[in-house]
Amino acid sequence: MNSHHHPAPLYWKAILLLALLLPTLALRAQTDDSTLDGNPFGVVEGFWLPEVVCDLHPGWERIIFDWSQHQPTGLEDWNTLNVDERWLVAAQDCGREVVAIIKHTPAWATDGTPGPGVPRGLYLPVDDPGNTWAAFIRRTVEYYRWRGVNRFIIWNEPDITSDTYGFEFEGSLEDYFQMVKVAYLAGKPENPDLKIHLAGTTYWHDVNAGRRLYLDRLLERIVADPEAATNNYYFDTASLHIYFRTDTVYDIVRETRALLDSYGLTDKTIWINETNAGPTDDPLWPVVRPVYQLDLVQQSAFLVQAAGLGLAAGAERIAVYKFFDWNLPPGGETFGLLRADESRRPAFDAWGMVIRELSGVTRASFAQTDTVDVVRLAYTNGQTGILAWARTAAPASIQVTTGEAEATLFDQYGHAEQVTAQAGHYTLSLPAAQCNPTDGCAVGGAVSLLILPGDEITIQETTSGFTDLTFE
Repeated sequence: MNSHHHPAPLYWKAILLLALLLPTLALRAQTDDSTLDGNPFGVVEGFWLPEVVCDLHPGWERIIFDWSQHQPTGLEDWNTLNVDERWLVAAQDCGREVVAIIKHTPAWATDGTPGPGVPRGLYLPVDDPGNTWAAFIRRTVEYYRWRGVNRFIIWNEPDITSDTYGFEFEGSLEDYFQMVKVAYLAGKPENPDLKIHLAGTTYWHDVNAGRRLYLDRLLERIVADPEAATNNYYFDTASLHIYFRTDTVYDIVRETRALLDSYGLTDKTIWINETNAGPTDDPLWPVVRPVYQLDLVQQSAFLVQAAGLGLAAGAERIAVYKFFDWNLPPGGETFGLLRADESRRPAFDAWGMVIRELSGVTRASFAQTDTVDVVRLAYTNGQTGILAWARTAAPASIQVTTGEAEATLFDQYGHAEQVTAQAGHYTLSLPAAQCNPTDGCAVGGAVSLLILPGDEITIQETTSGFTDLTFE
């Protein structure tokens, strides 16, 4: 879920201004990579509205680097206007790292279908000019190194088969492995700081078809390669796309961690490159969808829940897909924090709350009962956060026992109030989840976040009786 096509006027404006801007832009982009300052939360394609995304202040941003637009007619082409360098500078000025996703094979570079086709010469040596993919990667990594881009995601959702909506790669698993290998071997000499990210996968396309996970099969192929161990196994990060159902965030990340560890790849990180629960019931943008009937409150709740569960399960970074629905037809399935008319959904404020209040977390752990989900957060400054929501169609509650007399309570949009312990306790009343016969309780109820100054606390579910929570 990440295609974009830039409006033609943007190209012409860029052409007129680029000659004047390039010297300044290139100089700015040679500064050191921005640091995340403990902010692991990103957006997909924030560049459309640079001032608005800067106000939100995500730690990173994913942008498509389209091969077919960089080199539309041959290897000698080098059209960088599809990644306007002003976007890169604007991101840098706001402390936002740009992460590239490379996709779309140009027609001249494949014997297959333009776009999803396997690059021509892929199995030739990486220094052979006939290896079109290696040549493109080498030039791209070298060029964007000096513009602050060190991370490259190799393609998108190769687990989606050609008979399925969203199909983007027509090669075999062996072909995709070769693309990752060539990208690493061709790119690393051009930038020692290069990080290669595996394509985001959907998980459910394999599970629903009864297949072994694509990532499982890919990792098996990677570790079988005799040169892999001496070349960092050709990648640094596994990527996930997780949508709609709250509990699956924790489960899929944990399963991915176990999978990486089972192949001895304990140093590889996990990113959630895309997550969201796009609403159908938005009064300003109604959508017809057979499953996941969700409103704006549920979208906001899902994003906060996904952030907390992602951290607890071990995801290093998490991004919302997507920032802005800039080019949707009326009734088109929508995911943006901002609608196509640039108005903000409540989810914009929810993701802002995540960025402000969940950054700086050093450790997160998760506890679940039949009625509640609770994520415990430990912050760099010694504070403790309790992120909680109801799981079912009934309201629930938890009790936090502590010696701290004062705390701050946030709702899922970041509205804060100072609260005082009653007899050493804080009670969080958690609204019921919205449930229906088709989806069940896909998203938990509205989220509460309690932040306490210290870490000496105990937590009990108090929906019916008192049950101590066990955190993983």
